[in-house]
Amino acid sequence: MKFPPEWFMKEALREAKKGYKKGEVPVGAVIVKDSKIIARAYSKVRTLKDPTAHAEILAIQKAAKKLKNERLNGCSIYVTVEPCAMCSGALILARVEKLIYGAAEPKTGGVKSVFKIASSKKLNHRLEVTGGVLEKECGELMKKFFRERRV
Repeated sequence: MKFPPEWFMKEALREAKKGYKKGEVPVGAVIVKDSKIIARAYSKVRTLKDPTAHAEILAIQKAAKKLKNERLNGCSIYVTVEPCAMCSGALILARVEKLIYGAAEPKTGGVKSVFKIASSKKLNHRLEVTGGVLEKECGELMKKFFRERRV
């Protein structure tokens, strides 16, 4: 059965909300292959005391382990927020086919907002990118998180 992108983004949002409840920056990700979620994660930077523990990185690690392969050929990743430069690079190296994200990240976005890593012709792999899926919901969760921190 084929699900629409919004269905998978809702699953990524579910992950982001788990992080939100634990005081993490609420970014969630799911990796899909053959219309099935094979990995899911939320950012755990504070929990793990690891600056690389972004949702995308953790999901890539889980998917690679599940597939027993460092290449995630034929996989799509749904992320609630535009990936940063580190995560965009990791998605390229993992050979993820499609990136679907919710809200743009105007300060650190590595796909379109600040850097354009995913489409760089200098790299030997490029991602097919779709942004703005459930953009309002994804963006509101981030805004709420940071609003609460600044009070």
